[in-house]
Amino acid sequence: MRAVLWRGDPDPSKMKVEMIQKPSPKKGEVLVKVRACGVCHTDLHCIKKDLPFPSPAVFGHEISGTVVAHGDGVDISRLPLGGKVACTFIMPCGSCFHCERGEEDTCAPFFALNRLKGQLYDGSTRLYSTDGQPIAMYSFAGLAEYAVVPQTAVFELPSTLAEKHFPEASLLGCAFFTAMGAIRNAAELRAGQSTVIIGAGGVGQGIIQLAKHLGAGPIIAVDISDKALDMAATLGADHCINARKEDVLERIAAVTEGHKADVCLEVIGSKATFEQALLSVRDGGRACYVGIAAATTKAEVPITHLVRRRISLVGSYGARASQDMPELLSIAAQGGVDLPSAVTRRFTMDQEPRTASVLFLFVVLLFFLNRHCGMFVSVYLSLY
Repeated sequence: MRAVLWRGDPDPSKMKVEMIQKPSPKKGEVLVKVRACGVCHTDLHCIKKDLPFPSPAVFGHEISGTVVAHGDGVDISRLPLGGKVACTFIMPCGSCFHCERGEEDTCAPFFALNRLKGQLYDGSTRLYSTDGQPIAMYSFAGLAEYAVVPQTAVFELPSTLAEKHFPEASLLGCAFFTAMGAIRNAAELRAGQSTVIIGAGGVGQGIIQLAKHLGAGPIIAVDISDKALDMAATLGADHCINARKEDVLERIAAVTEGHKADVCLEVIGSKATFEQALLSVRDGGRACYVGIAAATTKAEVPITHLVRRRISLVGSYGARASQDMPELLSIAAQGGVDLPSAVTRRFTMDQEPRTASVLFLFVVLLFFLNRHCGMFVSVYLSLY
């Protein structure tokens, strides 16, 4: 099969579409023919070596596709052959200390094997070069024609999504899945709570839509791009603050009758916005951190303010597949999130050999814009 292969060079333009062996599922796994794969900043963090990951590797961790084969022990009634599915980037093992306690978003084997070694839960990859060399998998390695996915991370799409938004549904597996986990499990957002979202990019826009759907308010979007803020307003933000032009904390206080927000979700991953989020919440409020940064990035915390004001800080990497993905799919099927608005550019494998270099150079540009101009737009690679 064809796959976008990374051989360890931090220059994304060096990535190429190459022929590798078509994988086969093992026990508890399914083989998915990939319809579309989103491109995420976390892929870029690994490519640029801000986060460690072995090479050679195939990235891509939010896909939609069709089930074409089962390994032993798969629940075929839930995941029938031919079923159109979306796959979550966190692939819970289902049996570790954390998974048994319902904390699938901190599944120990996922982080120890997949995120550090590019392997699945038997300690091996499913991908090999044509000459038999192992290739690391980032999640299920979706930037390829086929992907092996543990059944715990595979979910059949409601008919509405399968018919109308099959390729765009790929973004439910990371961008919106990350947003769902943040508001449900970390921020514990409830209807009527005032909410600040720092960073109105791809995940931030997902948080805005889900917060609106769940009845939070007022919803306050903070960014340094008027374009991103205009989109935030379209998607449900009640107030928009350009941090380059206004005093963010003063505006938040004005909107919340002087109290500041019940909840703040930070989705940038910078020192400045990390510190700003803590100061954006009311006494007894909660600051939730979603944005990924380079492994060496640190922020400062005002200890006395944190203690005296009873402020909670909590991190969120993603959602809990078994409990959050079905709800997210239901919300999307009801129109609670606007999937087409999350996509502005599409690529196909048939555009190779220039597909990989153009695609990832475009993501590098988006990464720069997100860091320095506040803008992020989702893209995905459509496999056919």
